[in-house]
Amino acid sequence: MARYFDVHPEDPQRRAITQVVDMVRSGGLIAYPTDSCFALGCQIGDRSGLERIRKIRDLDEKHHFTLVCRDFAQLGQFVHIGNAVFRAVKAATPGRYTFILPASREVPRRLLHPRKRTVGVRIPDHRVAQALLAELGEPLLSSTLLLPDQEEPMTAGWEIKERLDGLVDAVIDSGDCGTEPTTVIDFSGDEPEIVRRGAGDTAPFE
Repeated sequence: MARYFDVHPEDPQRRAITQVVDMVRSGGLIAYPTDSCFALGCQIGDRSGLERIRKIRDLDEKHHFTLVCRDFAQLGQFVHIGNAVFRAVKAATPGRYTFILPASREVPRRLLHPRKRTVGVRIPDHRVAQALLAELGEPLLSSTLLLPDQEEPMTAGWEIKERLDGLVDAVIDSGDCGTEPTTVIDFSGDEPEIVRRGAGDTAPFE
C-alpha cells in the first residue's frame, strides 16, 4: 500500500520530505508533483524502479527518461552541453521544459536512448520537487505520470493514490498539478528540434 503525504505547496514539511527521500533511497518509487504535472520518480541507479515505471506506463526501450535536477550545476554533471546550447537551456530553467542532450558517463547505460546515447534533463520550478531534490542530493529518475489508458495526466494526489495503490510506494500531494506535460526540446542534433509541445513556450526554440 502506498503511503500518502499531504505536503504544503509553499513550505514543505521537512519531516515529510525526509521520509519520502528515505523511501527513495531504499528503492521506493514515488509519485510527486512538478511545475507541469505529476511524475513518477526513483533513484538513478534503481533498476527495479526503472522497470516499475516502464510497466506502469507501458513504455518501450526508445522512451526518453528524464533526470530531474535541482539546479544547472547538477544538470551539467549528467549531460554534455556546448556554449550555444548552454545559453538557451540556462535561459529556460528552471521551468516547464525537458531537454534531450548527449549523456555523460555519469548516466547509467540503461537510461540512455539505445541509438542516440542521449537522456532527458530538466529543472522544475516547484517548491516541493525542489525540496525533494535538495534532500536527495542527486537527480530523480523520472517520467510523466501518464497512464496508457489516459489522454491526460491525473491532477489530484488522492486520485493517484487510489489508482496506483500497490504500484508505487508513496504519493506526495501538494494540491492539484496541471495536465500539460513539459515541452521537450532535442538538442542532440545540429538544430534544436521541438519533440513535444507542452507547458513551456516553444517560441525561444523556433
